[in-house]
Amino acid sequence: MSTNNSYSSADNPTHTIGFALKLAQQTLRNHMDTALHQIGLSTPKYAVLARLQLAPGASNAELARAVFVTPQTMQAILVGLEKEGLVTRTPHPQHGRIQTTELTPAGCTALTKAADLVADAENRLRAAAEPLSPESVIELLKRLSQSLRE
Repeated sequence: MSTNNSYSSADNPTHTIGFALKLAQQTLRNHMDTALHQIGLSTPKYAVLARLQLAPGASNAELARAVFVTPQTMQAILVGLEKEGLVTRTPHPQHGRIQTTELTPAGCTALTKAADLVADAENRLRAAAEPLSPESVIELLKRLSQSLRE
């Protein structure tokens, strides 16, 4: 890993890769929250429903890691989704303290409605990334993330 000490964020802290990433992330979050609010969801609730479609029966801890929230925040999200009838939670068959979570039919319906709203945001991002391919943008973002884990 090479380091270049010639740049200082004091020069212009809003002209950094980190700032641009945060700006893009926050703008995406605001856009998705506004769109998803129309159907009674938030971005974190949508993320949980989408993850449960991929991993039915996931635990609170698994879901928290997958959607980038703390276990405490996940607990609050799941309580809300359960009250809204979008998920069911049951004790894990081998580990009684762990709860598994699954989508209900209403949760599947909400996820289907949300998919169109989320697809619109993704399509806008892909169009804005042109002429770069979506795959190259995804790869770059993953490399940036990995560079900070090393």
